[in-house]
Amino acid sequence: MEPLAHILRPKKLSDVVGQKHLIGENKILSNLVANKKVFSMILYGKPGIGKTSIANAIVSELNCDYILLNAVINNKKDFDDAISEAKINNGLIIIMDEIHRLNKDKQDLLLPYLENGLITLIGMTTSNPYHKINPAIRSRCQIFELKELNDEDILEALNKATNYLENIKVDQESLKYIVKLSGGDLRYAYNLLEIAYYASNNKTVDIEQIKKINNKPVFFHDKNEDGHYDVLSAFQKSIRGSDVNASLHYLARLIEAEDLDSIYRRMSVIAYEDIGLANPTMGPKVDAAINACERLGLPEARIPLATVVIELALSPKSNSAIIALDKALEDIRLGNTGNVPNHIKTNSTTYLYPHAFPNAFVKQQYLPDKIKNKKYYIPKTTSKYEIGLKSVYDKLNKMQDN
Repeated sequence: MEPLAHILRPKKLSDVVGQKHLIGENKILSNLVANKKVFSMILYGKPGIGKTSIANAIVSELNCDYILLNAVINNKKDFDDAISEAKINNGLIIIMDEIHRLNKDKQDLLLPYLENGLITLIGMTTSNPYHKINPAIRSRCQIFELKELNDEDILEALNKATNYLENIKVDQESLKYIVKLSGGDLRYAYNLLEIAYYASNNKTVDIEQIKKINNKPVFFHDKNEDGHYDVLSAFQKSIRGSDVNASLHYLARLIEAEDLDSIYRRMSVIAYEDIGLANPTMGPKVDAAINACERLGLPEARIPLATVVIELALSPKSNSAIIALDKALEDIRLGNTGNVPNHIKTNSTTYLYPHAFPNAFVKQQYLPDKIKNKKYYIPKTTSKYEIGLKSVYDKLNKMQDN
């Protein structure tokens, strides 16, 4: 028996759930189908939001020859066969899953036929094509990003799905609970509804029945793909933006994925890149939290993580150190350097030893002549600590200039 998700797969674009920016009156994909013309394209977005549905609906409405391929599973012979079929039929649409994993041999095989139009490619991927797909393939395709489905989209689809489950007894609260668990993945929502239906002895689907199957919300978080890096990016940006609640939310997602190593690395970067001289105690505190987490393991590791992330988020921020170093690196890379002054070279006899002078300071030149007046460090005043550093810095600059 066919799975419910397969039975409900759209036969035409108007049946597709969501994606109103691409499908509907005067929208690009609908207009292409109405004009009976389709170009090579890449559909990308999270799992279960309609990539395969859109591809299948396009070829169904156009009633054209097509073949399904997977960039990983199908071998070079499968691709050769597809090209042969395209030549026989004077054209062919290839619907290709996981297109971001297409290797060079298969790419080289397809490129000339994409170029001359014998093959029209509809590629599908959860990865950002601008980062993951070979530019030669990308340049021959239009790229369409699919948007996440909202709760209303999935609830509407589930209500329609109940018409295909004979004598099902389910209320709206139970369907909303499935929506909550689905994490925006319509295919997952269909599957959960179907399992709950067949796991019941009286065809009743309620919240208690659903909880027996799965009580853990799903969310898109693949350690090896873009979803993972999106969460890490959101984690750092929330801390940088001092939003403690968002910081804890993304921390929780990373913990749920049991990705402690990525949490450790990102917190360490944040302590020095985003907080830096505004609160230099955060570096050692992050290290201490990491050590505690390593001793404790999950689930207890969440306790020191929560503590240090709250402090990171609410700490004053300064990126003055990394800005200063990047300016210095830019000069080096542009060749704006010069020779080390003679009096601070290794065997110098004219070097003035600062500790031999009052306040451990003596006026002398340290930068090369070419850039002797260069100022890389621009203090920020976001914390008492860096204000203190600024006071010392300004005083020393004044003494050096006099």
